[in-house]
Amino acid sequence: MLKKRGIKHNVLNAKQHEKEAEIIAQAGMYGAVTIATNMAGRGTDIILGGNAEYLAKASMRKQGIEDELIAEATGFAETDDEEILEARKIFSELNQKFSEEIKEEADKVREAGGLFIIGTERHESRRIDNQLRGRAGRQGDPGTSRFFLSTEDDLMRLFGGERMKAMLERMNVDEDMPIENKMLTNIIENSQEKVELRNFGIRKDVLQYDDVLNRQREIIYTQRDQVLDGEDLHDTIIKMLEENIDETVKHFLPEDIKDNWNLTGLLDTYDGWAILDRSKYKFSDDDLEVISPEEIRDMITEEAENIYKENETLLPEETIREMERVYLLRSVDTYWMDHIDNMEQLKAGIHLRSYGQHDPVVEYRLEGFDMFDEMIASIREDTIKLMLTQPKKIYEQKRRREAIAAAKRLAAQKAADAKAESQDKDEEGDVVKNALQRKQVAEPTQTSGDGTDTANKTIRKGKKIGRNDPCPCGSGKKYKKCCGRDA
Repeated sequence: MLKKRGIKHNVLNAKQHEKEAEIIAQAGMYGAVTIATNMAGRGTDIILGGNAEYLAKASMRKQGIEDELIAEATGFAETDDEEILEARKIFSELNQKFSEEIKEEADKVREAGGLFIIGTERHESRRIDNQLRGRAGRQGDPGTSRFFLSTEDDLMRLFGGERMKAMLERMNVDEDMPIENKMLTNIIENSQEKVELRNFGIRKDVLQYDDVLNRQREIIYTQRDQVLDGEDLHDTIIKMLEENIDETVKHFLPEDIKDNWNLTGLLDTYDGWAILDRSKYKFSDDDLEVISPEEIRDMITEEAENIYKENETLLPEETIREMERVYLLRSVDTYWMDHIDNMEQLKAGIHLRSYGQHDPVVEYRLEGFDMFDEMIASIREDTIKLMLTQPKKIYEQKRRREAIAAAKRLAAQKAADAKAESQDKDEEGDVVKNALQRKQVAEPTQTSGDGTDTANKTIRKGKKIGRNDPCPCGSGKKYKKCCGRDA
């Protein structure tokens, strides 16, 4: 609308957050129009006529002075840096110059009535309305504020706006006609007060809800700190074991009525980890008449502690102590995360208890601590169950790995021995074979391969005599006609 009418203006919203202070500081210049969101520009005074300090900073930026140096120029810290001192001098001169210039501008704005604030709605909180009103009339300057509402605004719609809208329709009043009435203003302020009281009650309840969870958090984090600090948790684990057995026995074996005893359920709970020999707990009817829950509790506790002591002998002590810390920390973290989710779900629906004339905060506190107690019990049981079962499993796995490794070493040794024996046999065979070969070379056989006698055959060495060559016997005849005739 302003653009269509050619009205120069500035818009202050999240997109211009970097220029927020600069825009809001110049909102007091004569004829300046600034559109801002509810919370924009807080902390910066709107000075009538303009803000000389920001005008001086803008002029320094145009001169090419960096923002860091400008920030130093507006400070008062002691320094010997000549560059900073020169920047301070420039800023002081510009600030004085613009202060003189805006005096006339400020007078024109005052004559026009000062700063005029237009609000487009009334908010649920009067504090926000007052902050907007406070834009005008700062430091004794004149100013005015005016708010415009619609019967369709949330505040009016929730607190009687429909009745007013129906009344205006019956009176055939133009919907664009502004209506001013002191009674209407009082209704709006009363509505705001109701909303503020409701919001205050919500914040108060949320604080009380958070206080419940914060107390639980302190208990859990204290336990986690003990683990993380590396404290010896042996006594703590034994105490957790005793408390778990005591609470479980009370649950299954109530002291008042023995007919309600559930001994089978108790034994099933601990079977296989705290109770290994179930036959010890086979009681006759006469035994059950005289035995007490405390005696059964002591029996289970003694057996569980014996299992614990036996586990401590299977592995090194430092390994057992580390397992105590790791298992407790893992149980705490797992159940605590689940507990936080459960508390959030409880808080989401606890307000419905008010329909039954119950205080939601009190109900949240009671149920929250019941859930916390259940979580602590689960942490105890999970931790001691791991400590009674895992050391033996780890020991057996270690023994199994050692046996497998020993078997592998034995198999490797046998394979190596077999290979060495085979090599020895091969070497012995090679020696015999070589000896035979040497014997055959030294003593050749007396017969050839076709069975003919070769022992007395003369082996001639040298050049072969041709058939037409002179006979070497000296007869003068050709070899083929003399000695070579029979060849």
